Amino acid sequence: MSFTQNQGDPAPRLSRAAIARRAARDLVDGSTVNLGIGIPAMCADFLPEGVELRYHAENGVLGFEELSPPGEGDPNLMDAGGSFPKWVPGMAFFDSVESFSLIRGGHIDVTVLGALQVSRTGDLANWIIPKRGIGSIGGAMDLAANAKRVIIAMEHNVKGDIPKIVEECTFPLTAPGCVDEIVTDIAVITIDRASERMVLKEVAPGWTFDDVQSRTGVALEVDGEIGYIA
Repeated sequence: MSFTQNQGDPAPRLSRAAIARRAARDLVDGSTVNLGIGIPAMCADFLPEGVELRYHAENGVLGFEELSPPGEGDPNLMDAGGSFPKWVPGMAFFDSVESFSLIRGGHIDVTVLGALQVSRTGDLANWIIPKRGIGSIGGAMDLAANAKRVIIAMEHNVKGDIPKIVEECTFPLTAPGCVDEIVTDIAVITIDRASERMVLKEVAPGWTFDDVQSRTGVALEVDGEIGYIA
């Protein structure tokens, strides 16, 4: 497992690849899974042993399992983030209208997305930073609103210390009350939207509850023993 470290941190943070590996551990055998751009797309390279599932890309691909190495791959086969999945027997191809019908019809079991902000109640903002004035919502709104489970894979903070997990999102929302789990470079957090609780489940090696709490904009809770991200 590889790490990065910011000044003032008590211990190293997980790398982007390690975040993706941990998020992929929560993908259930037999699921249809959509992966967002960036860290979420990397989950395709870390499918747990013995787990078989169908990855979906909203541009119209269903059934791939992993991505081609950088610099390789068929340019005629591309996911929504511009990466090249490997050919797998039984893959299906269709237009974006049919692809979004799958999403809006509730046929995506899990989506793994990135985020700019996640609120205590599970609101998601991930498509535009107002100060920059540019952004594209793509398929994120449809996925967040219609997938049966939403996992966020992201860095915990911006510029080292600004929380991305906040009481209330200040950026334009992608979808309200949709996030179930957050996997970051220092923690795994689940959201109980009914009780509006954020529960810290795991921390990166060398980190404590207090370390994570001090870098989070929401009061975290604990149910039982906190584990370590492995």
